[in-house]
Amino acid sequence: MIALDTNVVVRYIMQDDVKQSPMATRLIESRSAASPGFVPIVVVVELAWVMSSAYELDKRQLIAALEGLLRTKELVVEGAETVWKALRLYQSANADFADCVIGRSASAHGCESTMTFDRDAAKSAGMTLVA
Repeated sequence: MIALDTNVVVRYIMQDDVKQSPMATRLIESRSAASPGFVPIVVVVELAWVMSSAYELDKRQLIAALEGLLRTKELVVEGAETVWKALRLYQSANADFADCVIGRSASAHGCESTMTFDRDAAKSAGMTLVA
C-alpha cells in the first residue's frame, strides 16, 4: 500500500494541472482493491479546506467530492467510519468540516465531550463551550 498526500488527491479530483493531474490520475487509477492507496484522515481534512477555500467549491460540491473519495474502492481512508459520520453531521451543521471531524473523532475514541471556544462548533458540531 502507498499513502497519498493532499496535493496528489487534489490534482486527481480537480484535474487542474496539465502536468500533475495526469500523473495523479495514473497513480490513483493504478491502485486496486488488493493494493489500494491510503488516504490519512489529515489529508481528508486538508482536502476539504483546499477545495472550499482555494477552489471555492460550495458545500454541496464538497460533500459530493468527499463522498466520492470515501466510495472509491481503490483507496482506503483512515477512519472512514468517522469521516462518514463527520460528513453526515457537516451536511446539516453550521460548523466547518474540520470541526465535524474533530468532534466525531473524539467521540470515536471515547471522549465524553470536545471542549472549544468556537460557538458555531458548540452549536452545530456537538462540542462544548469552555466556560
